[in-house]
Amino acid sequence: MIKTDGKPSGNAAAGRTGAAIEVRGLRKSFGDHVVLAGIDLSVPAGTVFALLGPNGAGKTTMVRILATLSAADAGEVAIAGHDIVRDPLAVRSVIGVTGQFSAIDAYLSAEENLLLMADLWHLPRRAGRQRSAELLELFDLAGVGPRPAFTFSGGMQRRLDLAMTLIGAPRVIFLDEPTTGLDPRGRRTMWELIRRLVRTEAVTIFLTTQYLEEADQLAGLVAVLDHGAVVAQGTAAELKRRIPGGHALLTFTSASALEAAARQFGDRASRNDEALTLQVASDDSARSVQDLLAGIDVDAVRHVALHTPDLDDVFLTLTGQTGKEQS
Repeated sequence: MIKTDGKPSGNAAAGRTGAAIEVRGLRKSFGDHVVLAGIDLSVPAGTVFALLGPNGAGKTTMVRILATLSAADAGEVAIAGHDIVRDPLAVRSVIGVTGQFSAIDAYLSAEENLLLMADLWHLPRRAGRQRSAELLELFDLAGVGPRPAFTFSGGMQRRLDLAMTLIGAPRVIFLDEPTTGLDPRGRRTMWELIRRLVRTEAVTIFLTTQYLEEADQLAGLVAVLDHGAVVAQGTAAELKRRIPGGHALLTFTSASALEAAARQFGDRASRNDEALTLQVASDDSARSVQDLLAGIDVDAVRHVALHTPDLDDVFLTLTGQTGKEQS
């Protein structure tokens, strides 16, 4: 374990809880610039964990440390119970890393790429071929296995890249922005594959993403990293409940109906006379909507739209930046 006082760490906290990833007091600086300022995280096994943060927040640095590609200055980290400093080879034997940029050889076929990875893992030839065939089937690439990868679409290449990560049957997978550059259909295909991996391969996925919707769709737990510190963590629903701003937008059939409703709600509402709309603070519970409509003429309401805070609102509130400014 990394210790700031230079003494052996004894029984470390990391790994004692049975979590797939356990991080305590992780610190990293480059000169006078503090990148990670004492990070604490615990990722349960068999889940998807999403790490969000703006440019320069320390996401990539943290992934590199957890994947044993970079050294921390201080802290305790265990991956699947293995200490990253004392036993980095054991850590590497249970992890897979899929970076933002594809690691495939475009001039090899899908099958050849997988067999190459099997050789790097020192799998016996028969086991390597069997595992490659299983992964081609799992990622819907069995029909194009003999084709060179440069003939694949971007989405197919990302699927092959992820399949290559699984050759060694890792227990923990680090996915660094896995859907960057994919169109909406390709992104949703990758989301389903990631869900399938958690269900069928019993893996834990540590995900960094620039798409807040992606974290909302996939992650059981979310952490927001800003200026080297975790400023919030929890389920997406828990984070959204921390952010004010839920409201109902009522569109009325006439100016007189809008005026009557505006008088009813008073300071609770803001109106737009041109659009004939009234925005009223509310959440998405049935009771709240019932109470909202009870005091007005519902026949005069053309449309009701409910807005609850999403991860974009969480991100903006906690970091002062829009989700589009992340990386």
